Formats: sequence, C-alpha cells, structure tokens
Amino acid sequence: MSTPPSTELSFQDALQMAVQLHRNNQLEGAVQLYQRLLEAVPGHPDVLHLMGMARHQMGQSDEGVSLIERAIEAEPNYAGYFNNLGNIYMARGEVAKALGAYQQAVELDRDNADLHNNLGALYKAQRQFDEAHASYERAMQLDPRHVSAHNNMGLLYAEKGDRPGAITYYIKALELLPGDSSARRLLGTTYYAMGRIADAGEVYRQWLEQEPEHPTARHMYAACTGQGVPERAPDDYVEQAFDHFAESFESVLNERLNYQAPQLCADMLARHLPPPQHQFVMLDAGCGTGLCGPLMAPWAKVLAGVDLSKGMLDRAQTKGVYRDLYKAELTEFLHLSPRQWDVVLSADTLCYFGDLSKVILESANSLKPGGTLVFTVEALPDEAELAHQIQPHGRYAHHERHIIEVLSAAGLNLLDMEAVILREEGGKPVNGWLVAARQLA
Repeated sequence: MSTPPSTELSFQDALQMAVQLHRNNQLEGAVQLYQRLLEAVPGHPDVLHLMGMARHQMGQSDEGVSLIERAIEAEPNYAGYFNNLGNIYMARGEVAKALGAYQQAVELDRDNADLHNNLGALYKAQRQFDEAHASYERAMQLDPRHVSAHNNMGLLYAEKGDRPGAITYYIKALELLPGDSSARRLLGTTYYAMGRIADAGEVYRQWLEQEPEHPTARHMYAACTGQGVPERAPDDYVEQAFDHFAESFESVLNERLNYQAPQLCADMLARHLPPPQHQFVMLDAGCGTGLCGPLMAPWAKVLAGVDLSKGMLDRAQTKGVYRDLYKAELTEFLHLSPRQWDVVLSADTLCYFGDLSKVILESANSLKPGGTLVFTVEALPDEAELAHQIQPHGRYAHHERHIIEVLSAAGLNLLDMEAVILREEGGKPVNGWLVAARQLA
C-alpha cells in the first residue's frame, strides 16, 4: 500500500502483528506498533480506529474517541467505525452521543444484525422499549441465529415485567448455542426472581455438567441447593460477576433497586465522627464503582478503595475522589495494612462472606487505635437458628448475634446497630443491619 514501517516487515504484516498483540491484550506493544504504522502511512483509517480502541481499553478514552473520529474523517462510509465509537460513548455513559453513532452505523449498513442489536441495547438503556423491541426484532430477522439479540430481547421482556416472555427468549438462545453462559446466567436469575429456585438450581446443575469449574455455575448451584456452600463467595465468581455488571451497576441499583446502603453508611459516619474537615485516612472496602467515595470524601485526608473487580475499579477511578485504588481480595488486603486506617467503611461487601470472624478481625487490626468500622450486611430473621446462611441469589445473610459475637472477638466496641432496608429486590425489601464499631484507643 505504501512504504512499510521497516525493511523487515510489510505494512500488512506489521498491521497483522499489531492486531494480534491487541487481541492478546498486550496493549502497550500494540499501540507502539500502530504508531509506527501511522508514521509510515499517516492518516490510515484502520490503524487510527484500532489505536483508538486500544487507547480506550487503556483508560485513555478521550484520545480513543479522537483517533476514531479521525478514522471517520478519512473513511466516513464505514459503519464499523461508528459502531465502535458508539460502544465507547456507551461505556462513558454518553448516551445521546452513542445513539447518534449507532444510528449512523445502521444507516450505512442496514442489513447488519449486530448493528441493530447494539442500537436496541441503547434504546433499552433509554427506556425506549418500543424502539428497542423493533431493533432486536430486526436483528433476529436478519440473523435468526443471533444469540445476543435473543438474550437482549429476553432482558427487554424482563425489564417490562414479563418474566415468562423473557424465559422464552433465553431458552431459544440456549437452543441456538447450548453453551452460551449469558443465556444460562439470565435464565437462572429469572427463575430465581420468579421464586422458582429448583428450576434455577437445575439450570446451574446442567451448566456444571458441561463446565465443572465455571465460577458462576458453581457458586449459584450451591446458593440454590445448599450443596457445597463455600465459606465465602469465591474470588473468581466475584471478579467475573462484577466485571460483567460494572457498566450497568449504578443504573440498576439506583434506578431499579432503590439502593440505600451508601447513604445509610454515610449517615452512620455522621453520627459517630466529628464534623468533616478532611481529617481521616479512610478505606472504602469493596468500593465497587465508587458510590460511597463522594459521601466519604468530606472526612477524607486520604481516601483509598479496594475491590476484586477491575471493571468496578475503572468506574471508581472516574469519581475523582480516590487517591489510591487497589485490586485485591479484601481480607488479605486488610491483613497487609495493619493500623493504617482511621475509618474502614464496607457497604454491601460483607454479604459475600459467610462466617464474618476473619474479615472483621482483619478489619479491626487494620484500624488505628480509636478507628471506626462501618458496614452493612443482609439480615437473617430473628428466629433463624444459623449464624449465617447463603441465599438463592448468591449472597449471605447474617444473624444479629453472629455480628455481635465477631465484633467482640475482634476487640471492637459496638457503637450502633440498626435494622435497615438496604434496597429492593423483586419488588420486596432486602432487610439488613447497619453497624458501627470502634477500635479501643
């Protein structure tokens, strides 16, 4: 096509090598090679587009958008560039810009099922359900075996409250692709939401037969059947579940589940800390996308967050309030930071632990003398005999007496313990405990 970037490789060979690095997630190496290719052929649209995608994956989203826009200027009639630009805008939460990009992609390639499927997902995110239905329907007309469009149509039916209709599409997706993990996960979750726990357990049993080590299948089978229940949710399950959930996490919790835990924890801080003057070294333990960060920030001299999910941490970074963010398992992280924190706050993280003894002990040891621990857990009813129990949704619930016992064993003084509603799930309140405790000075 033009002068190759070196005497040893042709342009196409070098491009193929860069793409392979990109596919292997060796992003730095891919970008370096893309840059050399652009030195050889300035303005090459494919290279600009690919480098833009790599920059976005590296967290340099603004530069990624700029590069793809340059690719579009050079080749304005290629739908794929607009589609990926829309994907980036969606990841950034810029829905209006994403809609424009997806619509342009469809205009350029009206018979592309993937593009109609993406456009439908955006319409659904905007709660334009009729438009979403039409887009998914068109995708399935163009490609009757389009598994993602079937799953997305199922999600649309579920969003509209028609769970039996959703199940029809998930089952069809599994007929088209029997090993599809998304369809299995969605089918199991929907059965659970309908109270059909045995049917959900059967979905996970069949999944385990084909993929015995799949973290979601393994954990959720235990949750639905009570067989092989782990002491806490396994790291690989938590990481996979929340990486998958990261993009939609805040909208689902805030818009559909009336999520209260961050504000409840902040209110508890206000009860037991002096007025905020940016005076404390604070840890958001299980920070997720950073919903607690802005609420903790007024008290924070230093605010750090820790989570197992890179997808969640990437979202938390955009809040602009954390000095440090760590990818780590919580108990081990606390063990490695003795007497480091004035405040440890954990909103809806300890519900992924069964016996709380170890994580509470490590929390206590990580606090400075006089330090404060605030957390939530889901509540077992008073009449329950067990100290803690896994629930069919995959989280653990805890009895009041277990919480009091583990705090005492860890040498923490219980300051406050309040029965609260953490969120809604399936139209019903999720009962929990909001707890504050203090390390002895």
